[in-house]
Amino acid sequence: MGLFLSQFAQLLGASLLAGAAGSLLGLGGGIIVVPVMTLFLHIDFRTAAGASIIAVIATSSGSAAAYVRDRLANIRVGMFLEILTALGSISGALLVGLLAGSILYFLFGLVLIYSLVPSGARILSELRGRATAPDVPTAAARGRITEALRLDGSYFDPARGRIVEYRLRRVPLGAAIMYVAGLASGLLGIGSGAFKVLAMDSVMGMPIKSSTATSNFMIGVTAAASAGIYFARGDIDPFVAAPVALGVLAGSLFGARILPRIKGLSLRLAFFVVIAFIAIQMLVRAFGPGARG
Repeated sequence: MGLFLSQFAQLLGASLLAGAAGSLLGLGGGIIVVPVMTLFLHIDFRTAAGASIIAVIATSSGSAAAYVRDRLANIRVGMFLEILTALGSISGALLVGLLAGSILYFLFGLVLIYSLVPSGARILSELRGRATAPDVPTAAARGRITEALRLDGSYFDPARGRIVEYRLRRVPLGAAIMYVAGLASGLLGIGSGAFKVLAMDSVMGMPIKSSTATSNFMIGVTAAASAGIYFARGDIDPFVAAPVALGVLAGSLFGARILPRIKGLSLRLAFFVVIAFIAIQMLVRAFGPGARG
């Protein structure tokens, strides 16, 4: 009983932090809580991924409501891109049972490292010319899909004290990346927010705050698409999933309250640091002892 309570407390505490960070960065918490469960609590990768899928749904349900209310999340963009993301999520969930643990760790780390490249480039460009390189891309070409579906948007930014308007670009490329995001979600048990934020912020030209908010809106649908497959395969342990879902939900609600007050560059820096640390840890685990489970 004491061991169970100790693990419950550890899972709850780690999930609270993961939920807050995931909500702020648009990652869904799963990309943080899965490494914590596997690296530090020694929980099997597939069990951790199953619990994370449930937590991701809870995160999206908790934080997305606030983002929709504040008009940070772009509903039209989210619903359009979610079609491909859900298809990718189902594909990934079907594949995960066929791969060894070391391969899953390696893929996880590889996905994270790839997501750092455009984020790092954006950070450097802003640090070098913050006065002439605003957070919002204003000269982006609309494109036929953007016009037909009316995907452009706006929101009020308390940190700037004004309404921010934006136009999207390269929507087909962003949609293709979303399928890969869904594949990563179903395969690795994450909300794949890193790819979603990457596609919307760096490729499609959506401001970082709207990118993270829209990502949080989408990740629940992405996770739900693959959750049934994890459940049918027996990879969801309720004694692990329950504290993780509770912690991530509470953390995500806290993160959603403070996101509008944080500057875009600060979010990008936090995104980069968190993802870099986790990527290194997952690659070490992939090639370390006990990785072949």
